Amino acid sequence: MSPGRPKPFLDDDGKPLAGSISEKTRVRVNGVEQGMFIKGRDASGPVLLYLHGGMPDYFLTERYPTGLDDLFTVVWWEQRGSGLSYSASIPPETVNPEQLISDTLELTDYLRRRFGREKIYLLGHSGGTFIGIQAAARAPELYHAYIGMAQMSYQIESERLAYEYMLRRSRDEGDLKMARRLEAAPVTGSVPLPDAYQRVRDVAMHKLGIGTTHDMTSIVPGLLLRSLASREYTLGEKIRMWRGKVFSGRRLWNTQLATDLTKKVTRLELPIYFLHGVHDYTVSYQLARAYYELLDAPLKGFYTFAHSAHSPLFEEPERTREIMLADVLTGTKGLADPE
Repeated sequence: MSPGRPKPFLDDDGKPLAGSISEKTRVRVNGVEQGMFIKGRDASGPVLLYLHGGMPDYFLTERYPTGLDDLFTVVWWEQRGSGLSYSASIPPETVNPEQLISDTLELTDYLRRRFGREKIYLLGHSGGTFIGIQAAARAPELYHAYIGMAQMSYQIESERLAYEYMLRRSRDEGDLKMARRLEAAPVTGSVPLPDAYQRVRDVAMHKLGIGTTHDMTSIVPGLLLRSLASREYTLGEKIRMWRGKVFSGRRLWNTQLATDLTKKVTRLELPIYFLHGVHDYTVSYQLARAYYELLDAPLKGFYTFAHSAHSPLFEEPERTREIMLADVLTGTKGLADPE
């Protein structure tokens, strides 16, 4: 059930599609072997590097096809300490934001050389936006554009807003058990967050439809079982995926919480696009919109997804593709929300 091979693109005769690319590969990035899936119907097309959040989510494309590989050669990189790039031999102190920014730029250069591109596109999702926006600010000459999906801004404030929302919703809906759990774990704006809140956070978010996707009510069937069912990972890789989530998450989360990106990154010298679900409280829609407003960039567009929570790419893929095709690839913002 776990052959660990990516599915090829097939033509009408069921044969591998000429000119396409579908591979799982590993590359040494800053001295550490790191894994990724590379998928595209036309390997000569523009290259898009995808930065995942708390854990790799390529396996979700089986349930939520994105169609991005019709437009790009998509590189689903699994970052140092995560997924295909997890190893017990990685020094824990090297899994930090500064190292991941350096890894992003190093991998970008590899992709530019391999595919013969002067520039590529950079898409960050959730925690990947924390790394992505800093990498784009540091080396804008490497990228056509930066796309932030569920863009982080000041995550400790996002957690406070999420806590207040979840407590209010739980009380309003008569879920007194959940309300009591939340009342016992207040989020005040200090780091680290209370352990009791960390334990209830994901459960409450998914129960209320403000987590990974608006229709995902639990991480067990929504994430755990789907990852275990994926045939493109071996059984060992699936186990390491979840070990990596614990390993890397512990080392990045508090820094992400405490860093105010609205003060750290205020200008980018390239086009930027923010895609955000209005139901998202995992990373605050409200704060992302405010961050967008203050950012200075030669071109910027904000796109509200009315039917999405944390993952518009998976929840509203047709609209995401339309934005990519009409705006991102042309360097315009015709489909963006009104300013």
